[in-house]
Amino acid sequence: MKTTNVTLVLLASITAGVALAHSGATGVVKERMDGMAAMQKAVKAVTPIMRGQVEYDADAVRSFAAAVEMHSGEAMTKLFPEGTGGKPSEAKDQVWSDWEEFESLAMNLETLGKTLSEAANNGLAVQASGGTSGSMMGTGNMMGSGTMMGGNSAMGGMMGQSSDGMMDADMLASMPADMLFTRISQTCSACHSKYRLESN
Repeated sequence: MKTTNVTLVLLASITAGVALAHSGATGVVKERMDGMAAMQKAVKAVTPIMRGQVEYDADAVRSFAAAVEMHSGEAMTKLFPEGTGGKPSEAKDQVWSDWEEFESLAMNLETLGKTLSEAANNGLAVQASGGTSGSMMGTGNMMGSGTMMGGNSAMGGMMGQSSDGMMDADMLASMPADMLFTRISQTCSACHSKYRLESN
């Protein structure tokens, strides 16, 4: 599965959740849904760039990275206080029972946003390699179960990945922008898969 496919899965997941769950949401639940909607908008805006469908725009990539950073890390976790599950929220109880892992994904996402901002001038992998976008860095392994959630993949070992599943920030910042975009998509997908209820 390439960058395009994981992005489509991510967009479908976010869109379904935001469209259905926003009705009736108030307070902190609405705040976190609004944050997801902002992320959805940012993903849609940058996807044509990451697919190579339009001219590469480093400023647009930095803008996307800023949106990721703004809605991740502690900014995300503080919107999930205990007792805010149940309808209209689509957060599973595992958010709170597996808080350490949920928090780790949120922090990893923040790191990826920061490093994508630094990597914006690196361009796309397709430009750097002369091949197809998604062909570098082992992006065929989507959903991040091995690379974003503490697994021991060969890629992690080769690229200086730390014991918590995240690569060294300097190595991340040296990657092509679309490879970081894929990692962001993987992290979001892993989080949605484990911590968001399926929309009916």
